Amino acid sequence: MTRPRAVRPTDLVALVSFDGRVYPNEAKTRSRIGRTDAAPHPLERALEQWFSFATGCHTWISIRGATLRGLVSARRRSSKSAWELDCVINAAEDDDSICLGLLDQALKDAARAHVEKVFLRLSSESAVLPLARRLGFCAYQHETLFSSTAPRTLPHHLDALPRFRKVTRADDLALFELYKACTPEQVREAEAATFGEWKAAQDRSWLVGRVSQQLAERDGHVAAWYRSAVDADCANFDLLIHPAEPAREALFDVALAQVGGRRAMTLVSNSASSPIHGLLQRGFERGPEFASLVMRTAVTVKAPQLAPAV
Repeated sequence: MTRPRAVRPTDLVALVSFDGRVYPNEAKTRSRIGRTDAAPHPLERALEQWFSFATGCHTWISIRGATLRGLVSARRRSSKSAWELDCVINAAEDDDSICLGLLDQALKDAARAHVEKVFLRLSSESAVLPLARRLGFCAYQHETLFSSTAPRTLPHHLDALPRFRKVTRADDLALFELYKACTPEQVREAEAATFGEWKAAQDRSWLVGRVSQQLAERDGHVAAWYRSAVDADCANFDLLIHPAEPAREALFDVALAQVGGRRAMTLVSNSASSPIHGLLQRGFERGPEFASLVMRTAVTVKAPQLAPAV
């Protein structure tokens, strides 16, 4: 078995000597889900990572002779305390120890870098899922991709409906309160139990192209949060609506109308409070399912505070 390690400049010869077989990238980041090129050639991905050290990516590979056996890479989310594995290629399907070793090395290096949490999203049918669980990854949430070529909206009486406005940095705390109201407790405990963890875990990598971030307020509280990214006439959007909001259905359609007749897709939790029924009513079709996993690699301890002696 070859020992996993970080990429070196001398690995370029081995990388370009890859045997040509296509192995899928098992890591399903939000920015790649739903894309037609969601499974790049492993050689292409390896070369891309080799030339991208300046971007802050971290890469580990396993090579035997001139053959790539596996590759794992990670990038930070919104803070250096939270990483996401954005590439997991298992080219040694007959030897689980290769993938296990790469994932374990990534976790060890994350701990050395004082990373508190490492996130990973996999297909619910991925062969890497049981391997990640063996290493201690916790599957805290299951999600489904919904898409529609022509989403439709339902008619509503729009009297006294909260209006959407552009999100500003000053809204972060209010958005965190909305997140807490919309997210099951067991998910919050694993993903983001505190405001600091929530900010660090934010994944903004999918917000590219023509980006819109808006919120709706009622009585001084955030009632809904809408985010979308339009790229090549496809709108990838995300919508949170407070469970106590009386105009939930109307806000859903006001937000959906901003898609503007484009092909649309959204990734939603399979929890009881998710808008799955509303999406199906509006012409969305159920797609593949995914498991979101997290591993806590470091435990934060508050420093003791000095007090006056009695």
